[in-house]
Parts: sequence; structure tokens; C-alpha cells
Amino acid sequence: MKEKEKESTEVEVIELKESALILYNDDFNTFEHVISCLVRICKHTPEAAEQCAYIVHYKGKCAVKHGSYEELEPRCTALLDQGLSATIES
Repeated sequence: MKEKEKESTEVEVIELKESALILYNDDFNTFEHVISCLVRICKHTPEAAEQCAYIVHYKGKCAVKHGSYEELEPRCTALLDQGLSATIES
């Protein structure tokens, strides 16, 4: 009986580095403004935006969106333009 040849298969693994858009608490912006920005800029539902606003208020910060840096950078800039405090963390 002949031995079956084993095929050698190489699998290339591409590791995608996901970043997080972090929104920080401040003493200036209202809940309504923060929620409105998250709905418009981050495409949150009103309920998700409200939950994030409460997390930011009570915990000091919240990851409001995940994705590649390239996807998050325009959203971060838009939040900053609206007077919110935000950064992107890898």
C-alpha cells in the first residue's frame, strides 16, 4: 500500500490591529450634546449613545467605537470639532 503524500499548506495569518475611540468626561458638554454627537458621528442608536454618555459621566471615559485607526481618525476629529474630548488608543 502506498503512503499518501501529505500536502503542506501554509496559512498566512494577518493580524489586524484594532484601535478604540475613547471619549472622556468633561464639565462643559451636556448629555444631550454628547448623545447627539455619538448618534451623528459614531452612528450609535440613541440608546447606545445614552449608555456611553452615562459610562463617560460615571467612569471618566468610554470606548465608543472600535476599528482600524484609519476608520476612527475622522470620527475622532469630528468629536473634537464638536468640543468633546476624545483620543484613539491602540
